[in-house]
Amino acid sequence: MFKPNVGGVDRILRFIVGAVLIALPFAMPDLEYWANPVFYYGALAVGAVLMLTALVRFCPVYLPIGLNTGSK
Repeated sequence: MFKPNVGGVDRILRFIVGAVLIALPFAMPDLEYWANPVFYYGALAVGAVLMLTALVRFCPVYLPIGLNTGSK
């Protein structure tokens, strides 16, 4: 459907940062940041999007700016 535009290093970083963002609210529930639903659900949503884009190797944000970190 779409041509992959996320490369190897970009994929690894996206996956790691996404996993950390998803794990943080559960690993440190006592932080005052997680009391705010915007931070709590925002971290989960951004983490999920980062992991999804790493898995499918496609980032729609890269299209308008013409960025491609994958091999051509």
